[in-house]
Amino acid sequence: MVSHMLIWVVLIAVLFIVVVPQAVRVLREYERAVIFRLGRLKRAKGPGLIWLWPIIDRMVKVDLRVVTIDVPKQEMMTHDNVPVSVDAVVYFRVINPIDAIIKVEYFYKATSLIAQTTLRSVIGQAELDELLAQREKINQRLQEIIDRQTEPWGVKVTTVEVKDVMLPEAMKRAMAGQAESERERRAKTRAGGRHDRVPAHGAAAALPSDHARDFSRTQHGGDPAAAHRAFFAVH
Repeated sequence: MVSHMLIWVVLIAVLFIVVVPQAVRVLREYERAVIFRLGRLKRAKGPGLIWLWPIIDRMVKVDLRVVTIDVPKQEMMTHDNVPVSVDAVVYFRVINPIDAIIKVEYFYKATSLIAQTTLRSVIGQAELDELLAQREKINQRLQEIIDRQTEPWGVKVTTVEVKDVMLPEAMKRAMAGQAESERERRAKTRAGGRHDRVPAHGAAAALPSDHARDFSRTQHGGDPAAAHRAFFAVH
């Protein structure tokens, strides 16, 4: 009798040691578990302590934190036929763990590839001036397009930022030369304006004053000849 009891105790202990670690899981606050039972979707669980039936349950863990993707440098042509190299960074997070698991195979890889193709498409539709001067507008357009395509997967794209726009060396030298020429033109324009103002002041000082003539006429009783002689006698 004692031997039978000992055997049962050993069996229970073995089952407890083997089964409990597989059946009991602890999920962090930012984690969710998508549960499949015999291959069929049950539901998403977590955070905290969850129970899985050994052998028949399978868990897929999903991280709900914001994920960063570096979009590798893409070489492309702008709308005005200027070759550029552009890279970007994408911030996204999973808002629906079930859709992220059952509607796409690898949501991280899929989002990365969508970001690359969208970046090439949007830059190809923009002109160089828009790409350099309206970066926020380009970023907003990228975010809206990528988010619209990843929404069915339970993925929310929060931010897209174009990091760097690389131009060909010949284009950089041409733009630098144009900027230098523009600065020289403005400097010459300002200098010419100063030279034009100096003779104008001198000529104005040499002309007789209408107010002085009026005052002289008043002092000589309205006689134009007398006023004329008195004016030039004073000056």
